[in-house]
Amino acid sequence: MHEDLIGLLPEEVTRRGFILTSLAAGFALAVQPVVAQNVITTDTQGLEAGEVKIPVRDGEIPGYRAMPSKGGKFPVVLVVQEIFGVHEHIKDICRRFAKLGYMAIAPALYARQGDVSQLKMEDIMKVVAKVPDEQVMSDLDATASYAKASGKGDTRHLGITGFCWGGRIVWLYAAHSTELRAGVAWYGRLVAAPDSKPNPLTPKQPIELVNELKAPVLGLYGGKDQGIPVATVEQMREALKKSTSKAARESDLVVYPDAGHGFNADYRPSYNKEAAADGWQRLQAWFKKYGAA
Repeated sequence: MHEDLIGLLPEEVTRRGFILTSLAAGFALAVQPVVAQNVITTDTQGLEAGEVKIPVRDGEIPGYRAMPSKGGKFPVVLVVQEIFGVHEHIKDICRRFAKLGYMAIAPALYARQGDVSQLKMEDIMKVVAKVPDEQVMSDLDATASYAKASGKGDTRHLGITGFCWGGRIVWLYAAHSTELRAGVAWYGRLVAAPDSKPNPLTPKQPIELVNELKAPVLGLYGGKDQGIPVATVEQMREALKKSTSKAARESDLVVYPDAGHGFNADYRPSYNKEAAADGWQRLQAWFKKYGAA
């Protein structure tokens, strides 16, 4: 089975294998300097938190896992990285979930393509352009399986959340997974960029998958996001309303008028404390409503 699945990967990826084998410490180089006064730091008291190795179809990828140190089984949330990879902010998000009683896992989804932690933004884009959606879906499935096999994660209560690059992935995974209960996408692209060309590695955008949604998604967007115009959010809203999918019709979109892209990123100038706090509360309510908590 594993050999057959490996054959589905692009030839270059199969040849190169895994480039990233462990997670970097701290914040990614591309986001330096961080806005230190806004950074939320969640401690590990009462938690089991740290790097883990996640078995995938062609080897293993690193990931960050956080969960309560006592008890189990815990509802599972997959945390999908920003474009900057699994750096300190994403690790902290996992710890925040663990404090709420979840097992939260953030798999390193560029492990085969490269380590972006020490790259400038233009070079990160080159790495990310080589990451196939099909690979990401498979690795997220493998991460959920890892959580279940650990004996500590209850994937009957499976949620997913993601930010920026990961926000788009949330929509895709909600159309892919039959196990997922709910998703929350933070400022993830919904339609193809106007100047984009067809790419076989990322063949479909969320708006093209509304009829395939199997779990309801809450989308959180900024009214001042220059990369994701509000018009595209409204376009998605109409598509969800008209969808043949029950999960799509249950999905919802929230736009924060005064927020821009990356409004939950407390380490960046884009941080909007009010929008971030409201989004975090909405996420918790969404997960509870649809059985991911």
